[in-house]
Amino acid sequence: MQYDLPTTQYDLIVVGGSFAGLSAAIQAARARRHVLVIDAGRPRNRFAEHSHGFLGQDGRTPGAILDDARQQLLAYPTAKVTAGLADKAVAAGRGFEITTDRGETFGAGRLVLATGVRDVLPDVPGLAEQWGKSVLHCPYCHGFEVAGGPLGVLATGPMAMHQAQLIADWGDVTLFANGLFEPDAEQAYALERRKVRFEPAAVAELQNDGAGGLIVHLEDSRQVGVKAMFTAPRNTMASPLAEQLGCAFTEGLLGPVITVDERQRTTVSGVYAAGDAARSMHNIAFAVSSGAFAGVCAHQSMVFD
Repeated sequence: MQYDLPTTQYDLIVVGGSFAGLSAAIQAARARRHVLVIDAGRPRNRFAEHSHGFLGQDGRTPGAILDDARQQLLAYPTAKVTAGLADKAVAAGRGFEITTDRGETFGAGRLVLATGVRDVLPDVPGLAEQWGKSVLHCPYCHGFEVAGGPLGVLATGPMAMHQAQLIADWGDVTLFANGLFEPDAEQAYALERRKVRFEPAAVAELQNDGAGGLIVHLEDSRQVGVKAMFTAPRNTMASPLAEQLGCAFTEGLLGPVITVDERQRTTVSGVYAAGDAARSMHNIAFAVSSGAFAGVCAHQSMVFD
């Protein structure tokens, strides 16, 4: 296929240089295609000190894993990474143009959107300061390190019931409803079976206890100590590009995700999506898997479509 693009041309542009994006890019680079990764340097897990559950990398810092991955990608002569926030995407000729906040415009015949999501944290004083430290979202990513003691689940919606029952495998759980709901009889029985305590009062503040845990200040002046608090923040798109291009969205468990098919294709021909922006369940392994497949499928479309 010939691409009619007036700007710097690549076979593939990957927007987002974290786990999904770099995984997509390396597949195209290994196919000797010219690939550009545009990265704003804001990975979602930049608040976490360590990554866990990712085979072969357990316990390393997210930044160190990404630094190694970026160097490995750039060892391929047809791969390039450029810094910048991609803030505009348009169809151009038979391909696409991406413009960054630095005023640079790049063109390609295929796009992979690995733009991630933004966490909208519960509006509880002290919570944001502890995000990624003692306030966590994923027990598979962080549960083992805080297991064996009192744990909290801060409700943000219906997912809290599921989350509290699940996290009971890691410790002695209190579900803090934060004034959002009271369990019905069936829900109360489900919590009882998993030995989850239910706390209906609103949470007034979270405070570091000085030993790596949290003091949960309740609205009625009571205090509860926990080793960590799990919560499920609402997710929003971290980038406007999918919407600008006209991609469809599906409502996920915690917010909208870009709609993709079994080959990571969006509803816009030539545009693929991977990582947290394109699935409801999030961790590094899932991001790497979907990114790799998006890169493979984007390359194959250059040959067969």
